[in-house]
Amino acid sequence: MVKRKHPEPDTPPTLVAESQLDQETTFASLGLDTRLLQGIAKLGFAHPTAVQAKAVPLALEGKDILARAKTGSGKTAAYLLPVLQSILKRKEGGESGGDDGEVKGPSALVLVPTRELADQVCKAVEKLSAYCGKVVRAVNLAQNVSEQVQQSLLAESPDIVISTPSRALAHASLPNQSLTHNLTHLVIDEADLVLSYGYESDLLSVSKSFPKGLQTFLASATLTSEVETLKKLFCRSPVILRVHDAEDSASDPNGGLKQYVVRCAEDEKFLLLYVIYKLRLIKGKSIVFVGDIDRCYRVRLFLEQFGIRACVLNSELPVNSRLHIVQEFNKNVYDIIIATDENEVLGDEPDDEDEETITDKTEGEVEVKGAECDTEMPDTPTAPPSKKQKTNKTKKQPRKADKPKRKRDKEYGVSRGIDFHNVSCVLNFDFPTTSRSYTHRIGRTARAGKAGMALSFVVPAEHFGKHKPTSFPGCKDDEKALRRIQRHQRKRAGLPPLKKPSKEEAEVDGDLEGIPQNAPVAADDIIKPYIFDMTQANAFRYRMNDALRAVTKLKIREARLNELRSELVNSEKLKRWFEENPGELKALRHDVGGAASGVRMMPHLKHVPDYLLPKTEVVKEGDGKAAVGDGMAGAGGVGFRKETENRIRRARLKKKFASKGAKGAGAKGAKGAKGARDPLKSFKGKRVK
Repeated sequence: MVKRKHPEPDTPPTLVAESQLDQETTFASLGLDTRLLQGIAKLGFAHPTAVQAKAVPLALEGKDILARAKTGSGKTAAYLLPVLQSILKRKEGGESGGDDGEVKGPSALVLVPTRELADQVCKAVEKLSAYCGKVVRAVNLAQNVSEQVQQSLLAESPDIVISTPSRALAHASLPNQSLTHNLTHLVIDEADLVLSYGYESDLLSVSKSFPKGLQTFLASATLTSEVETLKKLFCRSPVILRVHDAEDSASDPNGGLKQYVVRCAEDEKFLLLYVIYKLRLIKGKSIVFVGDIDRCYRVRLFLEQFGIRACVLNSELPVNSRLHIVQEFNKNVYDIIIATDENEVLGDEPDDEDEETITDKTEGEVEVKGAECDTEMPDTPTAPPSKKQKTNKTKKQPRKADKPKRKRDKEYGVSRGIDFHNVSCVLNFDFPTTSRSYTHRIGRTARAGKAGMALSFVVPAEHFGKHKPTSFPGCKDDEKALRRIQRHQRKRAGLPPLKKPSKEEAEVDGDLEGIPQNAPVAADDIIKPYIFDMTQANAFRYRMNDALRAVTKLKIREARLNELRSELVNSEKLKRWFEENPGELKALRHDVGGAASGVRMMPHLKHVPDYLLPKTEVVKEGDGKAAVGDGMAGAGGVGFRKETENRIRRARLKKKFASKGAKGAGAKGAKGAKGARDPLKSFKGKRVK
């Protein structure tokens, strides 16, 4: 008897806040199969989210859907539940199958931009169909296996296929293929990123083999021009759902996502990173986004000098290792992940200033309005890009091709769609260059209605290139990117555009296009400055310089080689070869051990003495309330020293020192008497008569 697969106890599902749930609707009222309802109940969900309550009934009616909702709003279940319901219904009715009534070939194809997201969707299918037994089978073609193994998996006629567009095209172009013959559902998750990852030609090619009358579901966190292209290519009069919640509005006073920015020099980035994590100014788990792979290992080696453990995540690592790192992070083995956002940095994403470009309503398009779902369209359509803009883009491509490219995984993506559990802070160590990348980065925190913080380091133009060891080319236009992202954030929140400075203010700030840095902060600003006393952190500067000097380019190269050697040692494919060649394994392990100690560790850097801690004073104001004096603790309201001590511990220490003092005084008195004390006087004996 085959045991049913249940969710692992150490990886509980991400629960959704009550503000995002539709309390008036239940999953049972959506008309779902009882087996699916059992799987949903096993995951701990009682009410659907806003996007699920609106999308599931429309999808069960057979309509095409284009859903825009923030991360953590339940988009994955919103498209998986109708697909699973349709498969169960068709198998029970014995439609379009063989003599046994079973559907031959996949019924649904789910296309995702990255391998990590494909693995996440496959696990979601397994959890939702836990009580369906072998009736529903899913295959992940994006996993790191050979093409022959994937063909054998497809030969078993799975019901759902999860894949990237390139893998789907590879199997759809084979002779006698059965991938697209009996498809009834097509899902494109993270639709705004599929084309930006370079899958446009793959999608156009694989779409030629799709049957007519295919029901399509496009899910995305933003509605961009890429989504508009996919809508015209695959959808037929789709229902457009825009799900809004309190976090999309700047007037949300409670919790949600708080966004801060710090203007600092290039070397001060490392100083602030050290102070923030060593003094634990940020509680909980964090994701640190950097520009490239070298930068990733530089930051990790820098933090290791101070005893701060962190793991790296980049496209150079094998896909199985990346998935393992995400699982370890979700299990609280690591609190800090240093990840690269290479698709954005290397220029694979267009520089879109405005993301809401789906504005024209085609004939037969349906709008759904509600308290939480809004599909109101702008009045004027967005103009298509001019020929001049197209020619400018084509001129920039040869220059990118001339640059030497590292071999990286095209299907890698960390800031997009991956469900990192309980992330309290996203730290943009290297500021993104596009508003889309910024949106997807900060979407890793404040998920499912929880509170979170996004902290970004921005290098002013006058400080760029001043510190060569820590300089990064992508930080040259940080201020321009920040202004562009601020305009986009205000537009999404429905706020008026930023006011341009006057000539006098611009002369003081030296910038005619943006807002002067010394201008007062508006109450409705979404990205606020992170205010603290920088002089309090200067005491740690010499330690930061010592750690940076130890992390050289040679040490970074050794760290990268050490990571690859570790992957070779732990590789399952090479296990048999190492058994036949134990000498190679021994030499490789020796190299791993030598490279691990490449950076000279200085023990004194791991500890912070008291004289380096920022000075905080508690001042009594006139009204009798306690106020925190000048210092970094004033920003967060957390002191660096313990103000009160345990009563029991204080009593024990007092008793201990009192006994020591009495003992010392007695010994001193006995010594000073020089034997004057007569032991016979204290002797109590019976007198003999």
